[in-house]
Amino acid sequence: MTASAAFESISGSGDDLHQVVALCESMRDYCLIGGLAINCYVEPVYTMDADFVLTAEHMEPVAKRLEALGFKMEDHPHPLNALRPGSQLSIQFTKDQRYAEFPARAEMHETLGMCLRVASLADLVQAKIWAWSDPQRRLSKRKKDELDLIRVAEKYPQFTPRLPDAIRRQLL
Repeated sequence: MTASAAFESISGSGDDLHQVVALCESMRDYCLIGGLAINCYVEPVYTMDADFVLTAEHMEPVAKRLEALGFKMEDHPHPLNALRPGSQLSIQFTKDQRYAEFPARAEMHETLGMCLRVASLADLVQAKIWAWSDPQRRLSKRKKDELDLIRVAEKYPQFTPRLPDAIRRQLL
C-alpha cells in the first residue's frame, strides 16, 4: 500500500488533499506549511491536518471553490478552515501575514504521492518557532512544534543555533 493510499484510508479523506492542492496550484501563490511540510524534510510522522499559506487575494475564491466541492468552510480570525463531511483531514489556510513571503521561497517536494509547493526548510523552522513561542497555543500543540524543531535539528544541525535556548539545550 502506498503512503497516499494509507493516509486516505486512515483519514477517510479520499482525494481531498489532491483537490485542495490542485486548486492551490491553479492560484500559484501558495505553499504547504506545518507538520505535513516538515515531513518532506525529515522522517515523517502521522498528522491529520494540512496547513497552507495562500495569498490574501486568493483566499475568498479558494473558499468558494472548496464549498462548491463539498467542503464545510469555517472562517476564523487567524485561519480559514476546510473540512469535508466524513473526512478527518483538516485543511487550514493561515491568514497570518508573517507567512506572506513563504510562497516566493517555496520548493517543489513530493508528499503522499503528489508533487506540490512546500515552504523552504528555513521558513518552516521560523514558523515552528513562532508557533512554539505562542503562549496562547495549547500545550499539546506547542509540544508537537517542539518535536518538529528537534527532528529538524537532528537531521540539519545547521538550524540548531536558530532554535530557542529551551529547545537547543535538549539537543546537547
